[in-house]
Amino acid sequence: MALLLQLRTVTGLRGKADRIAKAVFRGLSFYTRVLENCEDEARFDETFRWPVASNIDGNEILEIQVFNYSKVFTNRLIGTFQMVLQKVVEEGQVEVTDTLIDDNNSAIQTSISIEIRYQALDGTVGAWNDKEFLETRSVHSEADGTHPLETDSLLSSHRQGLDISPGKSNQPSAERSFRRAGKGVFSAMKLGKTRPSKDDHRKQDEPAVLEAEDLDRKALLQGLEPDTISLASVTAVTTNVSNKRSKPDIKMEPSAGRPMDYQVSITIIEARQLVGLNMDPVVCVEVGEEKKYTSMKESTNCPYYNEYFVFDFHVPPDVMFDKIIKLSVIHSKNLLRSGTLVGSFKMDVGTVYTQPEHQFYHKWAILSDPEDLTAGLKGYLKCDIAVVGKGDNIKTPHKANETEEDDIEGNLLLPDGVPPERQWARFYIKIYRAEGLPRMNTSIMANVKKALIGENKDLVDPYVQVVFAGQKGKTSIQKSSYEPLWNEQIIFTEMFPPLCRRIKIQIRDSDKVNDVAIGTHFIDLRKISNEGDKGFLPTFGPAWVNMYGSTRNYTLMDEHQELNEGLGEGVSFRARLLMSLAVEILDTTNPEINSSTEVQVEQATSVADNCTGKMEEFFLFGAFLEATMIDRKIGDKPINFEVTIGNYGNQIDGMSKPILRRKKEGGDGNEEESELLQNSSEDEGDEDGEMVSVSSSQPMKPLVTDRNYFHLPYFEKKPCIYIKSWWQDQRCRLYNANIMDKIADKLEEGLNDVQEMIKTEKPHPERRLRGVLEELSSGCLHFVTLADKDQHHSSRTRLDRERLKSCMRELENMGQQATTLRSQVKKNTMKDKLKLVQNFLQKLRFLADEPQHTIPDVFIWMMSNNKRIAYARVPSKDILYSIVDEEMGKDCAKVKTIFLKLPGKRGFGPAGWTVQAKMEIYLWLGLNKQRKDFLSGLPCGFEEKKTARGQNLASFPPISLLYTKKQVFQLRAHMYQARSLFAADSSGLSDPFARVFFISQSQCTEVLNETLCPTWDQLLVFDNVELYGEAHEMRDDPPIIVIEIYDQDTVGKADFMGRTFAKPVVKMSDEQYCPPRFPPQLEYYQIYRGNSTAGDLLAAFELLQIGPGGKSDLPPIDGPTDMDRGPILPVPLGIRPVLSKYRVEVLFWGLRDLKRVNLAQVDRPRVDIECAGRGVQSALIQNYKKNPNFSTLVKWFEVDLPENELLHPPLNIRVVDCRAFGRYTLVGSHAVSSLRKFIYRPPDKKAQHWNMTGEIVVNMEPEVPIKKMETMVKLEANSDAVVKVDVSEEEKERKKKKKKGGGGGGEEVEEEEPDDSMLDWWSKYFASIETMKEQLRQQEAAAAEAEEKEEMEMAEGSKAQAKNKEKFKAPKDDKRKKQQSVPEFPEKKNKPRIDELKVFNKELETEFDSFEDWLHTFNLLRGKIGDNDDNATEEERIVGRFKGSICVYKMPLPDDITKEAGYDPNFGMFQGIPSNDPINVLVRVYVVRATDLHPADINGKADPYIAIKLGKTDIKDKENYISKQLNPVFGKSFDIEATFPMESMLTVAVYDWDLVGTDDLIGETKIDLENRYYSKHRATCGVSQTYSIHGYNIWRDPMKPSQILSKLCKDGKVDGPHYGPGGRVKVANRVFTGPTEIEDENGQKKQTDEHLALAVLRHWEDIPWAGCKLVPEHVETRPLLNPDKPGIEQGRLEMWVDMFPMDMPAPGPAIDISPRKPKKYELRVIVWNTDEVILEDDDYFTGEKSSDIFVRGWLKGQQEDKQDTDVHYHSLTGEGNFNWRYIFPFDYLMAEEKIVISKKESMFSWDETEYKIPARLTLQVWDADHFSADDFLGAIELDLNRFPRGAKTSKQCSLEMVTNEAELPMISIFKQKRVKGWWPFVARDENDELEVTGKVEAELHLLTAEEAEKSPAGLARNEPDPLEKPNRPDTSFIWFLNPLKSIKYLICTRYKWLIIKIVLALLLLVMVALFLYSMPGYMVKKLLGA
Repeated sequence: MALLLQLRTVTGLRGKADRIAKAVFRGLSFYTRVLENCEDEARFDETFRWPVASNIDGNEILEIQVFNYSKVFTNRLIGTFQMVLQKVVEEGQVEVTDTLIDDNNSAIQTSISIEIRYQALDGTVGAWNDKEFLETRSVHSEADGTHPLETDSLLSSHRQGLDISPGKSNQPSAERSFRRAGKGVFSAMKLGKTRPSKDDHRKQDEPAVLEAEDLDRKALLQGLEPDTISLASVTAVTTNVSNKRSKPDIKMEPSAGRPMDYQVSITIIEARQLVGLNMDPVVCVEVGEEKKYTSMKESTNCPYYNEYFVFDFHVPPDVMFDKIIKLSVIHSKNLLRSGTLVGSFKMDVGTVYTQPEHQFYHKWAILSDPEDLTAGLKGYLKCDIAVVGKGDNIKTPHKANETEEDDIEGNLLLPDGVPPERQWARFYIKIYRAEGLPRMNTSIMANVKKALIGENKDLVDPYVQVVFAGQKGKTSIQKSSYEPLWNEQIIFTEMFPPLCRRIKIQIRDSDKVNDVAIGTHFIDLRKISNEGDKGFLPTFGPAWVNMYGSTRNYTLMDEHQELNEGLGEGVSFRARLLMSLAVEILDTTNPEINSSTEVQVEQATSVADNCTGKMEEFFLFGAFLEATMIDRKIGDKPINFEVTIGNYGNQIDGMSKPILRRKKEGGDGNEEESELLQNSSEDEGDEDGEMVSVSSSQPMKPLVTDRNYFHLPYFEKKPCIYIKSWWQDQRCRLYNANIMDKIADKLEEGLNDVQEMIKTEKPHPERRLRGVLEELSSGCLHFVTLADKDQHHSSRTRLDRERLKSCMRELENMGQQATTLRSQVKKNTMKDKLKLVQNFLQKLRFLADEPQHTIPDVFIWMMSNNKRIAYARVPSKDILYSIVDEEMGKDCAKVKTIFLKLPGKRGFGPAGWTVQAKMEIYLWLGLNKQRKDFLSGLPCGFEEKKTARGQNLASFPPISLLYTKKQVFQLRAHMYQARSLFAADSSGLSDPFARVFFISQSQCTEVLNETLCPTWDQLLVFDNVELYGEAHEMRDDPPIIVIEIYDQDTVGKADFMGRTFAKPVVKMSDEQYCPPRFPPQLEYYQIYRGNSTAGDLLAAFELLQIGPGGKSDLPPIDGPTDMDRGPILPVPLGIRPVLSKYRVEVLFWGLRDLKRVNLAQVDRPRVDIECAGRGVQSALIQNYKKNPNFSTLVKWFEVDLPENELLHPPLNIRVVDCRAFGRYTLVGSHAVSSLRKFIYRPPDKKAQHWNMTGEIVVNMEPEVPIKKMETMVKLEANSDAVVKVDVSEEEKERKKKKKKGGGGGGEEVEEEEPDDSMLDWWSKYFASIETMKEQLRQQEAAAAEAEEKEEMEMAEGSKAQAKNKEKFKAPKDDKRKKQQSVPEFPEKKNKPRIDELKVFNKELETEFDSFEDWLHTFNLLRGKIGDNDDNATEEERIVGRFKGSICVYKMPLPDDITKEAGYDPNFGMFQGIPSNDPINVLVRVYVVRATDLHPADINGKADPYIAIKLGKTDIKDKENYISKQLNPVFGKSFDIEATFPMESMLTVAVYDWDLVGTDDLIGETKIDLENRYYSKHRATCGVSQTYSIHGYNIWRDPMKPSQILSKLCKDGKVDGPHYGPGGRVKVANRVFTGPTEIEDENGQKKQTDEHLALAVLRHWEDIPWAGCKLVPEHVETRPLLNPDKPGIEQGRLEMWVDMFPMDMPAPGPAIDISPRKPKKYELRVIVWNTDEVILEDDDYFTGEKSSDIFVRGWLKGQQEDKQDTDVHYHSLTGEGNFNWRYIFPFDYLMAEEKIVISKKESMFSWDETEYKIPARLTLQVWDADHFSADDFLGAIELDLNRFPRGAKTSKQCSLEMVTNEAELPMISIFKQKRVKGWWPFVARDENDELEVTGKVEAELHLLTAEEAEKSPAGLARNEPDPLEKPNRPDTSFIWFLNPLKSIKYLICTRYKWLIIKIVLALLLLVMVALFLYSMPGYMVKKLLGA
């Protein structure tokens, strides 16, 4: 159904101008191309086609507008033509010539002539056929030589202009040119998108094009902001838009099923609020099948563990992410009993992996009881969980002392968006039936049985197994059935939303020996639900699910069995299953609810047959146009191809008779069939019903292409296949997915363009991004209109409806966001916005994935000799036909290039990289009744060959196509060079050659030996290339060229190194060989090897038609120029790059760490440098052992390099070892792939000139801070803020305030004003960490704020732009502020100023660019790269390092450089370089601590110690190992003397100490000291914040700041330093101020310049020219790695290194950083009284409630030191009097607020382990029992650092004190020293509610150990300082005084029933005794008859 409009001419126009017309129908507008400079007549001759989904109504209107086109302004409307379509609907075809009307509705003299056709749905109207339409089109194309503009946007119908509403200021032609200019050089897969030639000829008949720069100029002249122009992707003529071919996929190898390394690390920190009384909790950590346990903590419900567990896995990602992590808390588990479960929490690994940084850090898991739904939460467990794959590095948030009180509710272990209150829900998974199961004749017995009895039953016994959240459910087994019916539902009960994302559904075959999977399907819950506020619960179906797996022919040992388990891509259809899923949230308060959470299976009602859609007959047609590159292993046998869809077309058990099948589906077969036949179009008649599917091509013997590949002779005759199949009609699902996929593809292509432009530094990528966003928003809005009309058929499931709603919402939303984003894209916001747009792309891809399957995928198998060899899988949605273009599959009716691959595991590794076959295949899938134009997309010019039966039927499908037209071409492949190829030989180099394949021909370039960057510079000519089809189609759709790179080996066959594709630029015989299309430009093509990139190829390809005049018409080829190369043709001049003369200077410094070559040591190495065929050799190192540095430092050579820097060839560095007798051995090589960073560009004169005038500008008025060069920098002694003179006044004020409140400081400094003697290095460290954390927090806050601001801006729109301009006024100050990043602290009154250092939470190298400011390190590689997808990491191939540098510059250099004072010509551009003679250095290594070490012992701990290696020095600090710690604090420094360059690689390792056996390496880190030593950043000794000559912050460097400064000035040729009066210092033209006095130890003040000098050093980066950031005093955090587990971090080490040259004065002693010793304290707790304790016992004699109360208390975690009071017996009121003293001595670390205890872990432990636990005092109240166990009544836990102040009286003491901690004032015993008051005891009642179970009056008194010695006190009530005895009422003998009352009570109440029972029992006993006594006599009497 379509409306066609042919717009012929517009006549009677006035003036001379560019014209453009726009046609609109139903809101969809098309533009014509622009006609330039036309006068009175505009001949458009264009045809537009509107696909219409519903019949056109007679009164709808078609509108045509004609404009004068303007490149810069909006187009001006000339006139409008409107037509009511009534006549068109009636007659089907109308020709009209009519006048236009202007804005005022009056006619003007301009007239328009058009023709309109309408093709209705039934095809009745208008006897036109598609051919006419195509002809008009082709005439047009040939006449113009151009193809009408096509946006590849969603709206691409056959013809389509720019879809731009005239109101926007878009310049279409500019956009076009820009797109062409913007095509990148690096294209991953550009099918011939060429770049314009250098000299911009634009002489062809395409609209004149504005270059982007002109556009800017014009835009600026007219006052448009250049930042608002956007470029949509209007594809220019030169980018041959493919409309009959679809893009091939370049990545070959399946990556899904390959196993990888994963590590799950879990730290269990503590648990809180566990439900239960007096428990002994243990935590069980379970990942998948593995379990580990923590230690047990006794009688506490808030245990503190801090234990770390690691699980290592080597499995495929899918398996990994479905593993369940389960944390359960178990009460009183021991060797004999398994304990009782308190509560558990589970989540799948995938959820953790999708978190930011792949981890949850310090989060609280909510524990719930899986057995009991009605129970509430069972407690919280605090843990860290991280999942690391290979190569992920996890940034651990910095571990400092965690002081902040944990806010449990705010830090729950849940992904974002999951509510904290999760409810229980039931998941109902209904399994109805399955069909199409394969044969599984596993039992040999069945065959025997068949032979004997001849009974052949179905040999598959299927059942369905569903796995979800670690639970399994199974249906019943249906014996012997291929089409089993279950109608059962499996019910899971799980928390909702579940933290497990996938449900696994598997059909299995039950068998006595072993059950095997038939097929597996995963349902992703995120795709079948939506958590938004308009979202929906998970729902699915009833719908069919297709399962794929191994091939269907059954073998006993199926090598692809894993595919059936769902690992890897299935290679064949296995079965389909009808199922549905629903979720019901449970109301747990309902008493009837079944509270079990076991999986249940019950019967379910079956569903109606038509619920999944009406059965429709589908038709699949395929034509094989080419089959080449067939692997030679199978080349000798005949080959044929089989196509299957579901089981149709399958030769083994294919469904050939659909009629039987239809009977099964729909009840009454005949009726159904007749309906189907009526639907098929009239001319097919009855025979069509009998049409037999042809699903495989005829076997053919392949022909040889070359020695690796064969091809099939599909020349003019192309075989076809066609299959009829029956499926439920659910095309809407696929249609919507297709629309979204197309939007996403478009977006992805646009984003690639933008990234390309950024990478190749093209101008204005932001405009292209704006264009991309514009297209995205129009695409999204278009989707909404298209999807909205979706008819509501009965067969749409709830998921269909909900998904449609949510997709429409999402896309509408995305469209709006894209529009707002578009207005915000500016040059400087580009990067962030690009990230946001990438999120859009991911979201679109996610939405487009349809979870409810419909038609199964199509499989194409290549069979050789009836054996299945290789396959390709084509998703059915990609080839599905629709009458609406947007809904059509992207490959439907197009020629697609498909590479066949090996199935399953066979395709892993190298086997998967070689192509098994390359096919050009055309596919069409659609409803049989729509199959009219299934051939429309084939290349034209063929005749159909049909089977005998279908000869005279028009629409009967052909069995082969015979092409009558063929064109002859010549292909020229200009192979220039390749770079960064892959090392294929053991030398670390390759001998590469390229093989080019086109159709059935192939040619090779020459082999270049030993290089990774070959420059072939060779033209390959393919003559007589025959292509079949119409000429004009060839021009736009040439076949693709495949280029493969191989490594030539002397023996054996060549190794495959990678492959890429290209599309040639085509020239027809009637076109000129002239710019802009010819000669073609060289382009980069990305080479792939498997899924990884393996280099780039620089080449150009042209396909030239050989016309009637033969080859003489072709552009001439120059003969071989280079006689040495023989007959090899070079790349011709117009194509090869333009060269200029460059000089390459090389700095040779030295070689390091060379490994042995073939077991021999390297002794006399030399370095050879080569670039573009020229090169230079270094001096020979005479004795590598003695001195590995070169004697001659700088050498140079001259070379011709391309002007275009992107085309620069790589530079190769090779190291050879010179052996005796002139032999050389290659040691290793390195290719510098990009010279860009080494290119030296002489500085601009103007810029320099401006800098020199700095001094003069000082007196400018202060409003212009930018020009003011003499910047004043002010520093006070106690300040860390920098105040600049050119900062506005208010900022000064603000900063001063900050200064007062500034500074960090550990917590310990709050109590007493610390004098300097108390402060140590650790105070400084902890203060710095606080600052760092504060900065991180601020950054997060700032980021959040920025986001909010952005949202505001989105709302305000244009207003914001003005603001933006102001924002970027003073970027320089911003930058400086950032560097100082002043810690803004809330002003704490008594926080003193502590000098800080900088804590880097990464290596210093990353902060300072690896210290390669002038000395670069190049890794030398050797050995081939492992076949197995980069398994041999680069580390393993490194054989040494070359140190040096390169400088490339264009000759000649400007004179002023060489004439500078002190210029040494020997050093060229490397002036001022230190000498590289050996130098002795004192290296001082400080190791602070390690965090998160990988456990090395079975107990999940490690005993770490430090080992340091530098050259020959090897220090192992074994005796100071730290027992059982994963976060050890080492606090040690080591001094080592070393000689650079021989000993420059420092290794710091952490080992695990073992009593027996060797110690294991946990991890190590390596530091290159030499680069640090020589770096301009001065990394020898960090510059501290302030200068002091005593105390904890003493200056460490032997050189004082003033000495350092004068040396830096001298080296950098900077004028200064000049110290002036009044604390001023001037360096170059910057002036700094600061204090000038210093105090020594005795408080004497002295004059000094050091503070001033230090001020300059801290701002050295602000000094012009010479300035760079100096390394501050710091601690760096380095990851520890273990060579056995590459890429996975094993922990982190905090450390720093100082270096002092030995020829300088010696430095002072090392700073003492040994860990702080804990301080000894004694806590005295006096329990005075208790009150209102609940009464537990009933008195034996009187029945009164009473309790025998005692109080227990302890301080350390484990009750090791518990102390009990005596018992207050028989308290009737809950009052107890004790006057009892506990004494708890403990060791306390102030800084970390932890108690330190050392104890042996068990009897067998070798040594004591140190634990750090929080300081918490626990008091419990108990009821003493004489014979049974004591009863626990209640407890209170007081954190000694912050606990509520006790109440004054017992009355005021309430539950609030425990529950409402946040609002109460908290106190710390360490500050108060003595506290007395009442505190509540609490416990949980039956309903888990907290209740007060008593109150205690206690007094806490804290003393230091010395104070305790001076005033001792006794335990309990003992001497010294005894407490008086309590006054207790004597109630224990009350029964003695009132005996009668007691007896009455005993008899009547207490023992009434007992007494009755005893009496009855006695009576019974008496009866039995009497019976036994009298029985014998009675018997005798009876017997004798007496």
